[in-house]
Amino acid sequence: MNEGSITISSILVPGLTRVSFPGTSKKKTLEHIAAAISQEIPELSEEDLFENLIAREKLGSTGIGQGIAIPHSRMLRCSKVIGALFTLEQDIAFDAIDNQPVNLLFVLIVPKEASSEHLELLSQIAERFNDSSFCNKLRAASSDSELYTLMTES
Repeated sequence: MNEGSITISSILVPGLTRVSFPGTSKKKTLEHIAAAISQEIPELSEEDLFENLIAREKLGSTGIGQGIAIPHSRMLRCSKVIGALFTLEQDIAFDAIDNQPVNLLFVLIVPKEASSEHLELLSQIAERFNDSSFCNKLRAASSDSELYTLMTES
C-alpha cells in the first residue's frame, strides 16, 4: 500500500454507520440511505444520490453474495470519498449474485473523477467482507459505535 492510499477507516463516516437500518426493499433501502447521506453531507442532494445509486443497480446488482451489498456511485458535487455502513433490520431481496437476501451494506460515494481510488476501495471492502466471521461480528453489533469500531479497527 502506498502512502497516499485511502483506507476504509479514513472514509467511513461515524454518523453514517448504523445498525438495524430500515428498509423493506432494495428501492426503499436505497431511498433511506440517500436521505441519511444527504442529511450528513448536505452538499449532496438526496434525489441525486438516490438516482445515482439506482442507476448503478440497473447496470447490475451490487449484491456480492453472502448477504452483502456494496452500492456505490460517482457524484459530481462530491469532494471526498464517503463510506457508509448499514446493517438492516430485516433481510431484503437485492438481486445478489447468489440470490440470497442482503442485510449488510457498505455504501461508497466517490468524486466523479476518482477512478483508481474507487476501485482500490471496492477491492479493500470486498476483501474485508470475504471473511464470514468478520461479517457475523458486524451483523451482531448492537450499537452504531460498536459497528463503526469493528469496521475501522484492523
